[in-house]
Amino acid sequence: MLELRGVAKSFGGLMAVYGLDLHVRNGEIVGLIGPNGAGKTTVFNLITGFLKPSRGKILFHDEDITGKSPHVLARKGIVRTFQGNLCFPEFTVLENLLVASNLTAPYLMASIFRVPSSRKKEKSIKERAFDLLEFVGLSNMAHLPARSLSHGHKRVLGIAMALASRPKVLLLDEPLSGMNAREVSETVELLRKIWERGITILLIEHNMRATMGLCERVVVLNFGKKIAEGAPEEIRENPEVMKAYLGERRDVPRD
Repeated sequence: MLELRGVAKSFGGLMAVYGLDLHVRNGEIVGLIGPNGAGKTTVFNLITGFLKPSRGKILFHDEDITGKSPHVLARKGIVRTFQGNLCFPEFTVLENLLVASNLTAPYLMASIFRVPSSRKKEKSIKERAFDLLEFVGLSNMAHLPARSLSHGHKRVLGIAMALASRPKVLLLDEPLSGMNAREVSETVELLRKIWERGITILLIEHNMRATMGLCERVVVLNFGKKIAEGAPEEIRENPEVMKAYLGERRDVPRD
């Protein structure tokens, strides 16, 4: 489904990613882990068009998408979240989803002149937005301003906004960051529900327990290079991972 072939990225004389080969099959949940500065977010930026590779190819359903712009890739179904809470704080939760659904842009002129077809489309998008809020557990907050949400709920809103774009593959950049234990547990269950809906997931996350419990396969980066890849059980026992990512720790979480 998604494949990187020999992808590299340099910033001046500094190599951030070295000849990375990575594949994500349709319907998988794949974890991309590594210490800070390993190049994980750079890989996400390359896949989603925010950066162009210095060399190598990126394929999506066998189509070369290398260097295409983020909005083109989003229309193809490659959608991401960011580490920060990128929502519109003064908009309501529902309005944030409507913006993410591109409610106004494709139908702006039709909406101005109140074309019947645009009203029907607007109603359909609003209904889907409410369905999404119900799915992610934010329906009772639909009319609250986004700024009033807790940090954890803002993170979930970001996931809902990504889902509003109808992704085929969803790239999640540290979705559990800053959450308490209850929020982590609830969000992990939400990610499982998203996967059960047939959406492929590529996940960056520092919560090792959640990553190992959720992902079918894990890829480990260190200093821009892939040092390991395999099932969570294999990664837990990999000495290179223990050295590079976990330091001297030997007790990698198993749940």
